[in-house]
Amino acid sequence: MPKARIRNHVRRLREECGLTQQELALRCGCTRQTIIMLEQERYVPSLSLAFEIAGSLGARIDQVFEPLRVE
Repeated sequence: MPKARIRNHVRRLREECGLTQQELALRCGCTRQTIIMLEQERYVPSLSLAFEIAGSLGARIDQVFEPLRVE
């Protein structure tokens, strides 16, 4: 079974909100390293963390995360 791939807009939305990686991490209850890996698209968050991130950025989850078609 192919691995799911997800594109995200975390960096752009975080910068638009004027947040640092550390500030976003504190709001979401995760580490700055997690935010870094998300922004580099090297990490796919759990569903609960994805909702925390979207809420912290004042966005809907589909505005932050976009599934990529895997063939």
